[in-house]
Amino acid sequence: MTQDRPDTEKLLTPAEVAALFRVDPKTVTRWAKAGKLTSIRPLGGHRRYRENEVRALLGGDQ
Repeated sequence: MTQDRPDTEKLLTPAEVAALFRVDPKTVTRWAKAGKLTSIRPLGGHRRYRENEVRALLGGDQ
């Protein structure tokens, strides 16, 4: 999935993001709809999140 991207940025699933924040995956989807996280929808249509953005939010850098 990330091989086609020139920057080879790692993408996380909603479940992976939820595990980092210790919340339900649906909460992560709500955050994306509210604009707190940027979601990417690859060909399969499922939401993916940029790891560096998630880690910055987790660390309070934003």
